[in-house]
Amino acid sequence: MAQNTPIFLIVGLGNPGESYRTTRHNVGFQFLDRLAAVCDARFSADAKFFGDIARISTKSGDVRLLKPTTFMNLSGSAVQAAASYFKIKPEEILVVHDELDLLPGTMRLKIGGGNAGHNGLKDITAKLSTPNFWRLRVGIGHPRQFCPQQAVYDWVLGTPSGEHQEKIDECLTAALKWVDAFAAGDIDRVHRAILKFANPKPAPKPKKDADEVPEPKDAVKA
Repeated sequence: MAQNTPIFLIVGLGNPGESYRTTRHNVGFQFLDRLAAVCDARFSADAKFFGDIARISTKSGDVRLLKPTTFMNLSGSAVQAAASYFKIKPEEILVVHDELDLLPGTMRLKIGGGNAGHNGLKDITAKLSTPNFWRLRVGIGHPRQFCPQQAVYDWVLGTPSGEHQEKIDECLTAALKWVDAFAAGDIDRVHRAILKFANPKPAPKPKKDADEVPEPKDAVKA
């Protein structure tokens, strides 16, 4: 499997709608919104892609940005549609998503592997018929570490504390600087840069009055 393949499609995972905008599960959307802003790009809704899509220019050529609007558990439909339309191979796709098993302030990069219970990744793997796409894993922490009485569902659909959001923001800001390297296929460069975020100091536990008020349990599946 090629380890230095150019990335032509960056997918950010999240749930559509204002009520989910600041939640942990929307880290992927948050990253793409920042990337589009710094690149002066605009997202437009496109039914054939089951999501919002934009295009940015890099030193190595154009890269598409995709935010599936199918809700998390059906993200694969959007990714499959865009990959097919633009003739992009799975190993040329980068998916940016939240990761329960990493502390806030931590990032990891990998291609392939398991989905660790993440329903967005699970559906993308099923729709592409392969797990061999790149994943930028942005840590949000696990409730067992910070809020043991809270269910995972409520944790990922909750808003991070100020301290945790600051750690997440540091990751997203750093990742913006790696887009040219991703587009050029210089994955080794990204691996070197991301080492800084491999083992950060643990983020403090959220204060009881500062952390989440869970979103209503509607049809969204985490």
